[in-house]
Amino acid sequence: METFIQHARGLTARIADRREDRETFGRLAAGQSPLALFITCSDSRVIPSLITGAQPGELFELRTAGNAVPEYQEGMSASSEAATIEYAMRVLGVADIVVCGHSHCGAVGAKIRGEDLTGVPAVRDWLTQQLSDALPKDEEPTVAAAVQQHVREQLNRLRRYPCVQERLASGEVKLHGWFYEVHTGLVVSHHPDSDLFLPL
Repeated sequence: METFIQHARGLTARIADRREDRETFGRLAAGQSPLALFITCSDSRVIPSLITGAQPGELFELRTAGNAVPEYQEGMSASSEAATIEYAMRVLGVADIVVCGHSHCGAVGAKIRGEDLTGVPAVRDWLTQQLSDALPKDEEPTVAAAVQQHVREQLNRLRRYPCVQERLASGEVKLHGWFYEVHTGLVVSHHPDSDLFLPL
């Protein structure tokens, strides 16, 4: 924790010392206009700004266990995930949504291996509700095939949200499915025409 504290202190000092940084961070106080909604896993190895090179204010992030997007249902109860998606669509008007899965995903791995999660009931129930039972069995440590199928499913779930449907119909938003290899840094993107994940 001490490393984080020292970095935070250093950031404050750097902003105070450099006029350019003060102006940049000062603009952030006026509001946000991110370029994309970036939906990814809570996994600490997945760092959206590292993957994309985004600067502060450029990504609106939604992080969930296993980068899961809850199924939209009419009259569904409020959830952080649904509120984040709706806000990105109807208030911020982001032009792109990226669903980014990753290799070595513990959530997807636990689901497809049927791991005993009785000691973590909230995790168990989340994975039961949000990850498909139809994910392919994948013996590879990277669980790449299963994660990529999971990303496809999350894109389909997003398409059922009315706020996303509206903006897709008007051509105001595009959906992107990404898969990030934590051990190489490679990012591949889903191509709907071929249904394959190919390098960017």
